[in-house]
Amino acid sequence: MRMRAVTLWLLATALAACGGAVPLATETPAAPRSIRLPMGFIPSVQYAPFYVGVDKGYFAAAGLEIEFDYSFETNGVQLVGANQLPFAVVSGEQVLLARAQGLPVVYVMAWFQKFPVAVIAKASAGLTAPADLSGKEVGTPTLDGANYVGLLALLAGAGVKVEDVTVKAIGFNQVPALIAGEVDAAVVYTNNEPIRLAAQGEQLSVIPVGDYVSLAANGILTNEDTIAGEPELVRGFVRALAQGIADTLADPDEAYIISKKYVLGLTDDALEKQVLAATIEMWKTNRIGLSEPAAWETMQATLMEANLLSAPLDLSQAYTNEFVP
Repeated sequence: MRMRAVTLWLLATALAACGGAVPLATETPAAPRSIRLPMGFIPSVQYAPFYVGVDKGYFAAAGLEIEFDYSFETNGVQLVGANQLPFAVVSGEQVLLARAQGLPVVYVMAWFQKFPVAVIAKASAGLTAPADLSGKEVGTPTLDGANYVGLLALLAGAGVKVEDVTVKAIGFNQVPALIAGEVDAAVVYTNNEPIRLAAQGEQLSVIPVGDYVSLAANGILTNEDTIAGEPELVRGFVRALAQGIADTLADPDEAYIISKKYVLGLTDDALEKQVLAATIEMWKTNRIGLSEPAAWETMQATLMEANLLSAPLDLSQAYTNEFVP
C-alpha cells in the first residue's frame, strides 16, 4: 500500500508540473452554415458591401458562408416565402406584393435609403423635372416591378396624372429605344445606365425618383419562420452586412479593390468607380439598415393606385427594424 501511495504521489507531482490537470477533449468548432443568397442582378460593383463582408470575415464571424446566386431563373421572393432559403436581396414593392399573395415574408434591413430608379431623356428634349413628362412617351421594361412603380410614384408626387403620360412596356431595351427616338424618356436604374451612357458621350437629363419621393427600396428579405426559429441567424446576417456597408462608405477605394476579386471584368476602373460612388449616395443614412415607415406607406399607396395591390396590408407585419444594429 505504501508503494502504491508513493506512486500516486509521484504521478500527481508530474501532472502538476505539466499544468496541474489532465487536458479535457475540446469541442470541434462548428462548420460555417452555407447560405445561398439570390441577388436579383448580375455580379456588379454595386454589391460591394456583400463582397467586403465576405472578404473581411464579417459573415464568417456570424457562422455564415455566403454563396452569391446571380441566376435570373431564381425567384428569391418565392423561395424565401416557402422557407426554402432564409434570405434574398429584393426591392420594397416585392415584399408587399408577396404578402398580398399570402407569402409570410418580412423585410428586415433597408440597404438602399433612396429608391434607385430614374427617368432619363436626351438633354435636347428639355425634360428635367417630373412635370415635364406630361404628354410624353416613357418607356419602362414592364408594367410592374421597380421601374414601373418608381415612375408611378414620381408622377404622383409631382401631381402628374398617369393618364397624361403614355407609358410603354419596351422590355429591357430602354437605352436603344431612347437613343433611337422610339420614346421620349426611359426608366432605368440611377446608378447604372446614366453613368454608362454619359461615358459614351451621350448628353442626358436625369430625374431620380429618390430625389422626389421616399419609397421602400432594396434590402434584405427573410420569412416569419426564420425570425421565430432562428432570430440570431437573422441578427448575425444583418450585422455582417451592416459592417460591410459601413466599411464601403468609409473607404470606397478599398471596397472597389475587394469587389474586383468577386466580379470578373471590372477593367474600366474609372467608370466602375463612378457606378460605386453613385450607388453609395443611395445608401447614406444616420442608421444603417433602418426602414422608414413613411417609405412603406408611400409604397403601399403607389401599388394600390396602380391596382397592383387590391387592399391595404398591415405594414407592421411586412417589415421590422428589430434586427438593425
